[in-house]
Amino acid sequence: MSKRLKTILALSIFPQIIIVKWLGNHPDWIETYYSNGFYPLLSKSLRYAFGWIPFSMGDIFYTITTILIIRFLILKGKMFFAQTRSFFREMFILISFLYFTFHLFWGMNYYRQPIHQSLNIANEYTYEELISFTDKLVDRCNNLHLKITGNDTVMVKIPYTKREIYNMTGNGYRNLAKKIPELEYSPGSIKTSMYSTALTYMGYSGYLNPFTNEAQVNGLQLDFKYPTVSCHEEAHQIGYSAENEANFVGYLAAVHNEDIYFQYSGYLYVMRYFLGEIKRNDPELFEAYNARINPGIIKNYLEVANFWRKHKTKAEPAFKQTFNTFLKANNQKDGIKTYSYVVALLINYYKINPF
Repeated sequence: MSKRLKTILALSIFPQIIIVKWLGNHPDWIETYYSNGFYPLLSKSLRYAFGWIPFSMGDIFYTITTILIIRFLILKGKMFFAQTRSFFREMFILISFLYFTFHLFWGMNYYRQPIHQSLNIANEYTYEELISFTDKLVDRCNNLHLKITGNDTVMVKIPYTKREIYNMTGNGYRNLAKKIPELEYSPGSIKTSMYSTALTYMGYSGYLNPFTNEAQVNGLQLDFKYPTVSCHEEAHQIGYSAENEANFVGYLAAVHNEDIYFQYSGYLYVMRYFLGEIKRNDPELFEAYNARINPGIIKNYLEVANFWRKHKTKAEPAFKQTFNTFLKANNQKDGIKTYSYVVALLINYYKINPF
């Protein structure tokens, strides 16, 4: 490859950034031509290609890429001092390629229309609506818990293997697609991450590999959240890149599943958002809700909290801040913690689709 061509490829990163940001100012274009046009075709193709493989090709891809980067630095690290311009040209070629591939394969979904617009629902709620919905949610969680355990003090244990859970997620999406066809999910491509231990110490429950379109779930612990976390990662696969929107879609897929453990997982998953909003507005009312919740449900929450507390490291905030910065750089202005939007989506969705 000639030096001139290498220079062009290296410098292509700058017009790419400009084009992505320009397209990002037209979310209606992204929604129509990418998120509901090109991307579903590409996503399904990748899931057909890799979904049948029992292990994560994406994790293998990351491993090989890391090895190649280390090899590059070892073999060409001397260029940094002897041929600085050539070194940075090689580096920017790689960055340009990854930037292009990332946005083509998945990243443009960060710039699509907010889901409340595509569903034609509001994105605001009143304090009275928050209280009313929380009442219903607490009752629903208590009833499901008692139905499963027969004892309000017993913690729920998911009776399925990880592979069984992955296979069962499709049921919820099929039922959900009858109401919202855009949320159809098929074929499946969801796997336990080979790097579950690393993910745990970084503080993550899973992620989507944008290059292979495989949903990766942290498999270090199987708790009540596992079915909904699996549905959450699949929501990323069908094009919902924002964490809050994936939370919303993943919840809907879980509670539309015919399996009671999936329903329990989904309702408990979002109840913490509502309780968090209550706590921020009225700590005394929050304590009153805590007293209403079955002790077995509290044990489920504590199991998860203790697990993450046990594996918390001083480096975790840095990983979270890095991901937060990444999200903000990709049109997610509120970063990771946008719980109030999830609350708004649920309240307004159920105005049209009552409990």
